[in-house]
Amino acid sequence: MARILVVDDQVETLELLARLFRAQGYEVDAVADGDLAQTAIEETDYDVVFTDLRLGFPYDGLELLEMVKKARPRTQVVIMTAFSSVESSVLAMKAGAYDYITKPFKGEEVLLLAARAAERATLTGKVRDLEGRSETDHHRKPEIVGQSPAMVRMMRLVGQVARTDATVLIVGESGTGKELVAAALHQLSPRVDKPLVAVNCGAIPENLQESEFFGHVKGAFTGAIRTKTGLFEEAHTGTLFLDEVGETSLATQVKLLRFLQTGEVRRVGGNEATRVDARLVAATNRDLEAMIEAKAFREDLYYRLNIIAVEVPPLRDRTGDVEVLAKYFLSRFARKLGNGVTGFTDRAMKRLVRHRWPGNVRELENAVERAVTLARGTRVDVDDLPRLDRLGSAARSSRPKDEFSLHPTLSGEWDTVSNPFQLAVAAPARLEYEDNDVQQFPSLAEMERAHIERALAAFGGNRTRTSKALGISKATLWRKLKSYEAET
Repeated sequence: MARILVVDDQVETLELLARLFRAQGYEVDAVADGDLAQTAIEETDYDVVFTDLRLGFPYDGLELLEMVKKARPRTQVVIMTAFSSVESSVLAMKAGAYDYITKPFKGEEVLLLAARAAERATLTGKVRDLEGRSETDHHRKPEIVGQSPAMVRMMRLVGQVARTDATVLIVGESGTGKELVAAALHQLSPRVDKPLVAVNCGAIPENLQESEFFGHVKGAFTGAIRTKTGLFEEAHTGTLFLDEVGETSLATQVKLLRFLQTGEVRRVGGNEATRVDARLVAATNRDLEAMIEAKAFREDLYYRLNIIAVEVPPLRDRTGDVEVLAKYFLSRFARKLGNGVTGFTDRAMKRLVRHRWPGNVRELENAVERAVTLARGTRVDVDDLPRLDRLGSAARSSRPKDEFSLHPTLSGEWDTVSNPFQLAVAAPARLEYEDNDVQQFPSLAEMERAHIERALAAFGGNRTRTSKALGISKATLWRKLKSYEAET
């Protein structure tokens, strides 16, 4: 969870916020003056700082804000005050505050601010890591690590799409690095010098999504004590990245669709529409087509978002990148820790390459960080790695991961067959492969094509049922079938 620093000379406020944040799982430090705050900021990389505007000697809240922005550029600062004024609000926002909140405040309002600010800090940090450049060097190639054919194809598509304003939907499993792809789309675009506003839709309660995305006017609802600019307006001339877009409510989806159709947003409680020039990038690890069938996601919005689909491949489908990524992470963490670790033993690298990585790149990154931290020599050995065997070789030997199951035959027994593509098939027809069937295919691509065509035939050409049985989206199945038509 995120780390939060609370700064206030009122002990009651410190204790209240510390309890509130800790109850949500945040790591919290609370200090009562500017000197202690300065020391804490120098020693700890906080995600969010909540500071009172009128602190005692030697700093006030605005001076502390300036200090944070210089020392910790990714850290987000929320200004608190019991003396609300337009002037102080404007000063705080111009100085780079993430937001401004007036005492007394509601717990729900504070927690929402903390979640949003922490998410912004995380994504800002990742964007800065990705860019790896000085403030004047805006066009350096983004550092997305990978040299497998799947990653090369994906980055080639990203490079093409980035130069346009087309809406992009990034799909992929959790931990594959979808937010880095979104950052690359922005960095390689003509909007690189404009804001990249990123938000995790799943972190915003449904009843507050419209207000957060589109803003609200003062008095629009209980608690709307001031007019608020929404995320769309913040992203004007830049890029808005909606992560976990499948978590948006149906009411919010209607307004998202309106923006995509008209380029306009309307604040909650307001009567005037505002034109916004923002490039929209969305990401999801959910099956939006299944959500459409369940009436949980609007079909018209899906097709508006899915103008260009960028699929981020899971790590198990690009095992050739495991070694490259592991060495990259090792170099980064060893440099950060300064502990002299220079590489992996052969045994350790073989263990990493054999693992299936269900948590994808994020899991690999965490595993390498742990190993580098605990390494007892200059090279990471097997004993330094976490227990990968439970999800690695053991998982590979389990039937659901490496085999696909067919419906039971009339005898009631299950037919199973080795499947190199990890496609889960539940077909009413028997699709059996003999050894000589497998040997006749010159490549995995040919074998995959035969497998898909047999499944399609088993379902009488019904693409919806076939895609469900194969565990892939209808869009993916359609693209594969079109590529087969082009080859013939």
